[in-house]
Amino acid sequence: MKFGIVVFPGSNCDADVKHVVERVLGFKADYLWHKDKSVKGYDCIILPGGFSYGDYLREGAIARFSPIMEAVTDYALKGGLVLGICNGFQILLEAGLLSGAMRKNDSLQFRCHDTYLRVENEKTPYTCLCSPGEVLKIPIAHAAGNYYVDENTLKELEESGQVIFRYCGPTGEVTPQYNPNGSLNNIAGITNRDGNILGMMPHPERCAEEIMSGVDGRKIFESIVFWLKERC
Repeated sequence: MKFGIVVFPGSNCDADVKHVVERVLGFKADYLWHKDKSVKGYDCIILPGGFSYGDYLREGAIARFSPIMEAVTDYALKGGLVLGICNGFQILLEAGLLSGAMRKNDSLQFRCHDTYLRVENEKTPYTCLCSPGEVLKIPIAHAAGNYYVDENTLKELEESGQVIFRYCGPTGEVTPQYNPNGSLNNIAGITNRDGNILGMMPHPERCAEEIMSGVDGRKIFESIVFWLKERC
């Protein structure tokens, strides 16, 4: 099993993701430079967090035009697994692979702290080892995680089970006080309709080992591995 980790100028979580895949899970991971034009031979592509191209113009707006994104788009539209974390999520939105857009946090502050996420759909490649309604403790680190989409599309996302993670309290209660950025309906992660593309703002790679004060993020990576093995 082989993972490809796309590195843009300004990515800063690529090494963290590679560490989790190789050292924690024991699988192969390669860095893919933003100027590469192929993602062939990989079982899952990950767009890591960071500040691609310095977040100039708008988060993910320039990275969306990187040469590799044509290959990532083709790979995703053919059913390949693509995970976008934080800035990676923003890039997927800018590329039109996921619905909606990111606005600045409603506090206008950079928010960096642990959050709780409620698993809203456990039947995806990224949550198949989770229980319905399970609460995961995963940190965030972003200034623009305020997810927004028009009313009709929001209704479609909710009704089709594309909302995968929602910010919540320690016991799963979804209320405004646990929303760190103003995101609509406390949304922390969504998929496309087919479920093979996931974008999430929290950082699962930062909580995949006990030494990092938690292992809840490991479940997302382990779910990917389980899903791929079951489908082979």
